[in-house]
Amino acid sequence: MLDGQTLMPDALERLKILLNSSTPIVVMETVEEMRAVRLVRAACSSLNLATFEWSIASGLVRCGSDVGGVITEPSFPAGGPGHDQSGAQGLYNSKEPSQALSNLEAMSLEAAFVLKDFHRHMDDPVVVRRLRDVGQKFSANRRTVIITAPSITIPAELASLVEFLELPLPDKLRLRQIIDEMSVRVGKTRTLKCSLDSAGLDAMANNLRGLTEEEAERAASQAIVTRYGVTSETVTDVLQAKKEQLRRSGMLEFIDVTGSDVAGSNVAGNDAAENLASVGGLDNLKRWLAQRRGSWEDAARDFGLEPPRGAIILGVQGCGKSMCARAIAGEWKLPLVKFDTAAIYDKYIGETEKRIQKVFRVAEELAPCVFWIDELEKVFAGSGPDSASVDAGVSSRILAAFLSWMQDRKAPVFVAATCNNVTVLPPELIRKGRFDELFFVDLPNQAERKQIFAIHLTRRKRNPAEFDLDRVAAAAKGYSGAEIEAAVQTSLYAAFSSKQTVTTQALLDALKATVPLSITRSEEIEELRTWARLRAVPASVAEAKGQGA
Repeated sequence: MLDGQTLMPDALERLKILLNSSTPIVVMETVEEMRAVRLVRAACSSLNLATFEWSIASGLVRCGSDVGGVITEPSFPAGGPGHDQSGAQGLYNSKEPSQALSNLEAMSLEAAFVLKDFHRHMDDPVVVRRLRDVGQKFSANRRTVIITAPSITIPAELASLVEFLELPLPDKLRLRQIIDEMSVRVGKTRTLKCSLDSAGLDAMANNLRGLTEEEAERAASQAIVTRYGVTSETVTDVLQAKKEQLRRSGMLEFIDVTGSDVAGSNVAGNDAAENLASVGGLDNLKRWLAQRRGSWEDAARDFGLEPPRGAIILGVQGCGKSMCARAIAGEWKLPLVKFDTAAIYDKYIGETEKRIQKVFRVAEELAPCVFWIDELEKVFAGSGPDSASVDAGVSSRILAAFLSWMQDRKAPVFVAATCNNVTVLPPELIRKGRFDELFFVDLPNQAERKQIFAIHLTRRKRNPAEFDLDRVAAAAKGYSGAEIEAAVQTSLYAAFSSKQTVTTQALLDALKATVPLSITRSEEIEELRTWARLRAVPASVAEAKGQGA
């Protein structure tokens, strides 16, 4: 096991400063309790401070500062209750939180006191009062209470005594070390084959980015055990494990864009890799994106370029805005992470803001990547001046955090945001400096409709040359890409049930049976076009925008 200096040097130095400056209370919000404890032990060992740990199960126990040792899972000690794993006996009458704090207040030894899962006791007024007394007394010398918890709300009376310490996600170097450590650990009990070269190990480490250290350890060890070594298969295994970890987080979804459904203005398919070549039309948007391909690499930075910040894709529903976001990641060969906007809201005040900051941190650790926000207006439409009366100002604070991140972030995270109704978005969100460009996706024109029909027919094992595409494209005037796809699918159903082949007439019949959105919502679409005419860049080339010929 590596020492704390190797594990997280920035966090270690920050903690040492907090301990040396007599910070009375330090809060570490993290699910990685063992990692937090290792960090505290490393800092105390370096500063020649004693270390105590408290839990409601064991009470207050003095522990060693051996950061090189592995912190084992809790077990029943030989000494019975009141003893920790190493045999050290807990202080008498220190299991109850208020009594443990009373013991801390009476101690004069310079030390760090780690209180585990103490968030569960912060609603007790007696505990809060005693913690405040301890904090006020500890501010005069090198004694610090360190609270570790997955999430914690600090009472107002303690706010002036508390400093927060964040455990960063592991970088690529640390992830390489984790892979080596897991190989050594698993290799003690089984024979392993190691066929990955340095480039392969780098790829494996890159696939682990965005996970916590403990999550990365589990993903790497499971992949190594499954494949009996570090092989090319473990590279993809850890990527799949990361997808599952992000999915379980409830806020981010890692989307595979190496194959399966692409649409454009649009198309969809089930067997093609997702890239802009599979998107019908939108030549202006494609050209803009092609110019920025690779602009996050070192060569572009040396040339004087900054990575693109993002784009808003506005347009008529069903014209492939979401699939464009997916195709961007596939074309650029970058990870695609979808932001689940509904999952960030929490019933407790302040928790939603913490969740959004966590999302930003993970996105930056995954960089370079494409960060997809679908239907942007549903996230920030309620962030106006009246939001305080609607949701206690949560929407406004989320908007402020998002604007700050969009403006200040340095990591190459390209934000691909789709939007159906841009008029409800706050103006400060869509100005230059936050997003690079605002594109408008209109209904496909004649040439684009031909492309869409050809792509859909090809994906469904039909030869487009056998169809009169000019005729069906003309008949589909005013249809969106999604409606064209539905017409192709309907014609296939009809042909399959009647045991016949799909013909041009079958496509025309399917189109006649559909009332397009351009008719049912014609007023709204025209209003959107009017707004976008002078405010947005057309995604299609100038002579081909709108419904076309």
